[in-house]
Amino acid sequence: MNEFEIDKKQVRRAFSRAAQDYDAAAVLQREVCTRMLERLDCVRQQPSRILDVGSGTGWGTRQLGERYPKAGITALDIAIGMLQHARGMSGWWQKLFAVQREQFVCADVEALPVASGSMEMVWSNLALQWCNDLPATFVELQRVLKPEGLLMFSSFGVDTLHELRIAFRDVDGYSHLNRFADMHDIGDMLVAAGFADPVMEMERITLTYDDVRAVMQDLKSIGAHNATAGRAPGMMGKAAWQRITDNYERLRRDGKLPATFEIIYGHAWKVAPKKTQDGRAIIKTDFRL
Repeated sequence: MNEFEIDKKQVRRAFSRAAQDYDAAAVLQREVCTRMLERLDCVRQQPSRILDVGSGTGWGTRQLGERYPKAGITALDIAIGMLQHARGMSGWWQKLFAVQREQFVCADVEALPVASGSMEMVWSNLALQWCNDLPATFVELQRVLKPEGLLMFSSFGVDTLHELRIAFRDVDGYSHLNRFADMHDIGDMLVAAGFADPVMEMERITLTYDDVRAVMQDLKSIGAHNATAGRAPGMMGKAAWQRITDNYERLRRDGKLPATFEIIYGHAWKVAPKKTQDGRAIIKTDFRL
């Protein structure tokens, strides 16, 4: 058994339970989404079909709708509770414009129920870290894009919550945190999946807390439970919790406990095919009169 394999049923339950209170706690997710939206200022493409992968409560979906008012947007999430909340929040938009511009699909990004070549943009904010097979996931995302379509995403990098990893070190033999992919490896995965010239960026964002319980409560409020196969089967004992607290307290700075998130941003384009299905070369010409 791979101890770091993610239990998708656990992920689905955790995020569905967190849906009602998610927006109040998801400060980091909204900030990263805002920074992704700013990166779209450099994109001239005006997509008519957008897939929002890991759409959650739909805040990012609605921002995309405001930026691209003529686009049809499919909000896709593994947690039905998130989609139900998002659908309720989007009702005012549909009533205002008397048109259904959004569709809601409950599905796993690793097996997309989306037609090949049907999307002009795929957008994903802090969702891909929940994939067990990231290379295959990028193949799926490439499949649903039209030629010259854009993939834009963010995810967590290897240094995410390193303070919490230190706190859990040698406490027991179980896994307590997800394992995250390296930025350079993600770039290689994109190329292997058929994307052209991926652009990768990384930054670190540090949140601060009064105590360890506040850190854990924040993660719980956004549904970010430990969903690895190697997690402990029951509740943690008092002695183990005290050891974790003592380990984390050694990292206190300026009266606060830090929680660092390594954020990876990436975007890449699906290249147009150079040959037809029967092997004939495609040559683009530009005739100007």
